[in-house]
Amino acid sequence: MRTVPATQRRGPSLDIAVVGGGMVGSAAALALSRAGFSTALLEAKPPSPWDAQDEVDLRVVGLAPSSIALLEELGVWTSIRQARACAYARMHVWDAESGAAIDFDAASEGRDLLGYIVENSLVQWRLWQSLDAAGVQRLCPAVVKGYEVRSDRTVLELADGESLSVRLLIAADGAGSPLRERAGIATRGRDYGQRAIVAHVTTERAHAQTAWQRFLPTGPLALLPLADGRSSVVWSLPEAEARRIQSLDDGAFLNELGIASDFRLGRVTGSTARAAFPLRLQLAESYQADRFVLLGDAAHTVHPLAGQGVNLGLRDVVELRDTLVAARDAGRDVAGEQVLRRYARRRRSADTLDAYGFDALARIYAWQSAPLVAARGLGVRVLDRLAPLKRRIAGHAAGF
Repeated sequence: MRTVPATQRRGPSLDIAVVGGGMVGSAAALALSRAGFSTALLEAKPPSPWDAQDEVDLRVVGLAPSSIALLEELGVWTSIRQARACAYARMHVWDAESGAAIDFDAASEGRDLLGYIVENSLVQWRLWQSLDAAGVQRLCPAVVKGYEVRSDRTVLELADGESLSVRLLIAADGAGSPLRERAGIATRGRDYGQRAIVAHVTTERAHAQTAWQRFLPTGPLALLPLADGRSSVVWSLPEAEARRIQSLDDGAFLNELGIASDFRLGRVTGSTARAAFPLRLQLAESYQADRFVLLGDAAHTVHPLAGQGVNLGLRDVVELRDTLVAARDAGRDVAGEQVLRRYARRRRSADTLDAYGFDALARIYAWQSAPLVAARGLGVRVLDRLAPLKRRIAGHAAGF
């Protein structure tokens, strides 16, 4: 696997530079290069090699069919699926307060599965490994100190003194995106005042290729199926409660997790080490500036209750690639304002609806007064019986 050294970075101008080598950034670089754009990917630090002998990464993603379709198109899905991925065909969601539940079943939607639970690091590593063969100029380590927008180019100044001239700069550099700040793009949203505790656990009963999610007054708890038979826990809790849970010894943690999950999979019998990360809703006020666009977490971060964060980012990739290809085929400047505005308008609209939909769901399940809990329970029970509406919800989550 080749990383371009600094001494080889001088060269002809490129069509596109993608900054950020995470899942979304790497997928964007790969997709754009395969679409015929000369592309560079800039990343400060290469990902750690993924190894099947290593412990399963604590950070997992529920890949929707739309994301799987993109990864198939990019030629990496088969190796991901064969390495370590767990298909799930059913999702069971229930309310701790009202007892109301809703089920989503792939068979009832005429599909084989709802998605796959996969380690973040596995997806990123397979994408990273594929960059060279696709013709992506991979610059690593590389840090962008600044950039200058010209009439037909953007010139990037790198920390090592080199420069890179491109037609379009894509920021996929995470929720705290330095490039977004340099572009003067503000964000809005809210801090949930919560942390998500993550771990992998063993349980008395099998997960049955089902994603289990229970809404508690303190926040949602998800048990996601893993390929080795364990379940991945994503437990959202208020800051103080998350700190308390994190401080418990293993036995106390397993007991509290069992109670919180209503022992749906029986007793929780073992756990890996735990980690926690803060939860925040954040949306960029704009997804584009002069010869500049945002992708993935740099554009949006959402509550993990729906497991859609990475899927939204990969939908950004598809929309941007298709928009740029259409512009190029029509003889237009692919980094022209109208072209980028088209991408930004479409994706920001879709992402905003999804982000605030997830936010509304989190707020609704935080209701604790008896009349509101009863109303919520009634609504869930009615929804569970409305097959056409359930199909629409499942189809939207799938990316169709």
